[in-house]
Amino acid sequence: MPTHLWITADRRADREAALAGLPDLPPLLAAVEAHRGLRGPYTAAGSLLRAVGPAALAMTPELGPRHHVEIQQTTPELRVAVPEMGMDIARMAQHQTRYQAKLHTLRLSHGLVEFVRDHLRALGGPARTLVVHDAHEADHTDLEFLAVLLRRVPADLLTVVVTTGAGLQDSADPAAGTLLTTLAAHATAVAGRPTAPTTVGDARRFVDSDGTSDEPAHRTAYEQLDAVDRAGLHDRRAAELEARGEPSLALGAVPWHREHGSDPAGAGVATLRHAQVHCRLLGFYHAAVALGLRGKALVDREQDWRTWWAFTADTIVCLASSGRAEEAEDLVQDIRRLSTDPTIQMHCAYELGMLYTRHYGDDRRDHAVARGWLNTAVAFAAVLPDPRARTFHSVFNNNGLALVEFRQGRPEEAVRLVTEGMERMDRELAPGEEEMHRTGLRYNRAQVFSMAGRLDEALDDLNFVIGRDRYFPDHYFNRAGVLRRLGRTAEAIEDYGEVLQLSPPFPEVYYNRADARMEVGDLTGALADYARVLDLDPTMTDARINRAGLLLEADRLVEAETEVAAGLTLDPADVHLLCLRATLLAGRGELTAARDAVSAALRADDSLAEAWALSGDVAFRAGDLDRATADFDRAVQLAGAPEMLHNRGLVHEAAGRYEQALADYDAVLAVVEDEETRHRRETLAASWAAAGPDRAGLPVAAR
Repeated sequence: MPTHLWITADRRADREAALAGLPDLPPLLAAVEAHRGLRGPYTAAGSLLRAVGPAALAMTPELGPRHHVEIQQTTPELRVAVPEMGMDIARMAQHQTRYQAKLHTLRLSHGLVEFVRDHLRALGGPARTLVVHDAHEADHTDLEFLAVLLRRVPADLLTVVVTTGAGLQDSADPAAGTLLTTLAAHATAVAGRPTAPTTVGDARRFVDSDGTSDEPAHRTAYEQLDAVDRAGLHDRRAAELEARGEPSLALGAVPWHREHGSDPAGAGVATLRHAQVHCRLLGFYHAAVALGLRGKALVDREQDWRTWWAFTADTIVCLASSGRAEEAEDLVQDIRRLSTDPTIQMHCAYELGMLYTRHYGDDRRDHAVARGWLNTAVAFAAVLPDPRARTFHSVFNNNGLALVEFRQGRPEEAVRLVTEGMERMDRELAPGEEEMHRTGLRYNRAQVFSMAGRLDEALDDLNFVIGRDRYFPDHYFNRAGVLRRLGRTAEAIEDYGEVLQLSPPFPEVYYNRADARMEVGDLTGALADYARVLDLDPTMTDARINRAGLLLEADRLVEAETEVAAGLTLDPADVHLLCLRATLLAGRGELTAARDAVSAALRADDSLAEAWALSGDVAFRAGDLDRATADFDRAVQLAGAPEMLHNRGLVHEAAGRYEQALADYDAVLAVVEDEETRHRRETLAASWAAAGPDRAGLPVAAR
């Protein structure tokens, strides 16, 4: 089988020489740069879409509506080529309190990979080659994209050649580790040989490479250049790039050049801030952090504290949102030591509260500490001199306190805080003022209502929110959950469909919709949704278990066994997969192997009633009635499900314990009307009565 290729060498020239020496590669689809210094997030993925997107959309128009979110958010140059079906970046900027999920960029990557894959399938013909240069310098988003591409697109459709230097192994970004693992699993490694380095430096070539050249002579020449001349080269290059009118350049090369040009405090700060806000809004958090730190370093805090704080605050939020809570706290504590400004101290207290109640893991989460910081934030807000600011920040900080109240088991107090905040805004602010913040409060109250089991009130709030903010997929996802709990499953399925229209591929949505489809008897749809989950995330064991179980029920045994085997490869000790394997083996009459599988399941979890019941079933099939009885006794003790009682009744009947069998059948019929149990009970009772006192000639139970 063909594989992808992974070229490693210290210098770009060495990697290119190794690439040139590769024999018989398929025809080239595209060769793209991955260095984040060029276009920031999705430098590689966006370059690939710019290369193939126009032709793909012309050939297969349905790709546009299917992938409109991914294209609009990662490749802004193609926005006009796809329908505007959701919220664009301009409208997102009005929703300053909304943050994308940590996994949003991974979902975007899945959508981009599917766009490329489906285009290649429509294109037909031989395999193609994609070359990706300098992946060790890629942004977090491209690291995710490449890992998904290598895993999900086979090399006989698209041979991906990834070139990297040593930096990939040294990266602290978890996405780099994932890419390394994926390369090791799906690519053949090719080591480049050293070539002679350039001996004559050229500062202009370094600048024109947008700082990506790894030729030491070029960098040295650049660093030795007169500062004014160096700034002039940056100004010229920035003007050239801006004249191209390509928005993605404003996320990478343009800010770098303006930062090092003749006006770093003006044009440099402006371009960095634009790029940071853009990246924050779209959930490109790693890039937003780097941009914020660079921007903050250019601003004089004493002269322009608002801009300095804007960079800093967004950096803190993006660190926390990307799972880097410790770094966020370090930055907050640095700011607390630097500033005596009460507003900044208020913001710091709020952020610390959120870190301790929301962003830290179980090992560091501390709601009492969070409450202390949020109380501090509330106290600062109460004495702000501006009435509007006092109202807004008091409500905002109390909303954070409501989260602590709920997590400490006081949902009614959480509802009170949010509701009083909404009422205060209505009283003290003009109609329409801070409208999105008011909508956000209503959304937060809906979540508290939902978690507290007040489902009708949660639904009312979510309906209100969707009426004013209909493009945000999370609203529909949460409403679907409430609708399911209210028993309105068909409506929930419709809402899950809305989520998928407004977001990139999202495995949790497919999983929940599959569960909902099972509830309404749509087994075909459920199987398709579970398969979609596993395509997006093969590690979601619950989806594999549910899909295998459905295939087993449908008597599609070969497919069920394939799913079980795939799951056990990832987790050999998963008790549910082991039980499914035992069931499949028992159905084929391989009772010894089935016994081994169910014994392994019980070693993994001896508290699972279903495993004991399955063990009893295997023993019954093997004719070991004593073991079957003991196993079913344990299953009934743990769960007492009607099916377990019915099957224990069969064992009792086969062993001649007719009174116990009748008792088990009666226990089943006391809670559920089961036709098979009713027939079994009536047949046994009639035979019992007809046999007379000696009870001879009673029927033997059969499965």
